[in-house]
Parts: sequence; C-alpha cells; structure tokens
Amino acid sequence: MQKGSAENHLFRRSSHFRPLSWNVRMKIALDAARGLAFLHNSDAKVIYRDFKTSNILLDALLKNSDHPLTQNRQNYDAKLSDFGLARDGPIGDQSHVSTKIMGTHGYAAPEYLATGHLTAKSDVYSFGVVLLELLSGRRALDKNRPTGEHNLVDWAKPYLINKHKIRRIMDNRLEGHYGLGQAQRAANLAFLCLATDPKYRPTMNEVVTSLEQLQKPSEVLRSEREGHNGQSNGRTKKT
Repeated sequence: MQKGSAENHLFRRSSHFRPLSWNVRMKIALDAARGLAFLHNSDAKVIYRDFKTSNILLDALLKNSDHPLTQNRQNYDAKLSDFGLARDGPIGDQSHVSTKIMGTHGYAAPEYLATGHLTAKSDVYSFGVVLLELLSGRRALDKNRPTGEHNLVDWAKPYLINKHKIRRIMDNRLEGHYGLGQAQRAANLAFLCLATDPKYRPTMNEVVTSLEQLQKPSEVLRSEREGHNGQSNGRTKKT
C-alpha cells in the first residue's frame, strides 16, 4: 500500500502522516541510497540528477501506533520515482557530462550549478541534502525560517561534525528517541556527502555501507537504549 512520499511524511502536518521514527528515517535513507548506487553501477552509469524527498515514494503500511518509536521499520520500503531528468553518465575517458542545468534548487550540487558538469558525485551531494532533511525535519529551502536558517545546508553544516551541538539540528518530533552516537555517525555521513569539492564525497556504494552499519540490530538496539536514557536524563531538548 502506497503511503505517499518522504516529503509528505517529513513536512506535512496532518493526521494522515505520522512523524517518522529514527529507525524508519534511516531505513528510508538506506533504501534510497541503494537505489542511487544501483543506477551508478549500471552499464549506462545513470545519474539521477533530481534526487529529493518528493521523489522518494514510501510503500507498505505503518504499524498502528500512537508513538513514533514503535513504528515497524521492517515493513516500510522506499523507492525512487520520476526519472525524467536522469542522464547517462560519462563514458570512456570522460570525467563528466555537460548538460543544461536542471533540477531543484537546494538539492543541486554547487559545481553542477556553476558549470553544468554532471557526475555521479552530483547525486551524492543531493543525497546529503536529503539525509540532512531526514535528520532535521526541515526543508532544504524554507523562507519561513528565521534569517540565517533559510538554506538548510548553510545553516546545519557547521553543526554536523560537532558532537556537542548535533542535537541543535535534530528534529524535535523524534522526541530524543535516537542514539546520540548513531545520530553523530549519520550527521558525519551527511557532512561528507555535502563536501564542496566532489572528489572528497563518498561514492554511493560507500554511503550504502555506512548506512548498513547503522541498520545492524546491535546498532538499532543501542540507539533505542540511548534514546530512552537521553529522555530520562532530560537531554532531549535542543540547546
């Protein structure tokens, strides 16, 4: 059963869209990363070019629960949609493909916006933006935010590798139900994906490996335990 897009669940305030739990968000990130990695590893080395939360469709039924912590992540699948702007990647000795600049502002890689040069690492940057949206519950661009917070990447990037400030970017609707160490690793991955120089960004295969580590049962259990401890110690509020 289709449950709409990741964008709907993250940003729409409605009884039809429950807040996504930490585990569900990481499952969505992993499924989407696997989709991009598959495209990049195909014979044509396809570049998606317009990766964003509205193009991630969610399937299956959420477990009926009044609390986001008990959502069933195993029955929540994410799939990529809308390949209208996808392009075949560079071939032979080519390092990139040159194309008319298209896509969605706020998600596009800076080098693509500046030159029109498109590579698989352009998708990696867009994935970093989406991962940041999953962590923060904020849109990539939001003019309704205070001055200095309109652009999510510009606002959040300084906090991503500071373990003492990581809670400032985390979505309040998670209510502290996530492991701080796990959140730090996810934030660090987003930071790497958002590197200004594409050569410093990981490949999507490397992103998948990192996210799979976060999905290991031992990591999930530790995340839930840390989340409960954080709430009981009153450390769930942003500072």
